[in-house]
Amino acid sequence: MTIPNQLTLLRIVLIPVFVLVFYLPFSWSNEVACIIFVVAAITDMLDGYLARKLNQTSSLGAFLDPVADKLMVAVALVLVVQQRPDVLMALPAAVIIGREITVSALREWMAEIGSRKKVAVSVLGKVKTISQMVALGFLIFKEPLWNLPIFNIGLALLYLAAILTLISMFQYLMIAWPELNE
Repeated sequence: MTIPNQLTLLRIVLIPVFVLVFYLPFSWSNEVACIIFVVAAITDMLDGYLARKLNQTSSLGAFLDPVADKLMVAVALVLVVQQRPDVLMALPAAVIIGREITVSALREWMAEIGSRKKVAVSVLGKVKTISQMVALGFLIFKEPLWNLPIFNIGLALLYLAAILTLISMFQYLMIAWPELNE
């Protein structure tokens, strides 16, 4: 079990802990839930970096890393929408979750036909992930900090993430279009 794989598994294990803390009826629960989410986000960046740096890439890691990322993001989105169930929260959440399902299916299909590398993670995909993580961290924290409206900043960043999500999805679809159109 490599260090990167351990970090990925830690991220998966943190999901139920995150959910439990998110719903605790204490004034500090949003702060601790945010810390757990940020730790998970850091492990997402760190596991891939360490896998390459330590030459510890593996099939298990290549499979688990995107699964752990998508699970954490989807769970966080569901929780923040449940906490504020209105169209302003539901719309970007639906776009982001829908894109993740679409691109995952596209990558799986492209792998089946031997063209997986054509839809590998792009720079825009990485920027999208960072904007999602920052947005969700702010939405989970939700309280003003240093007179900054953290929740509103998080909501704006979530819309930015949703826009980047759509752009990156269309980029992947355009790349795959010749194979899809056959």
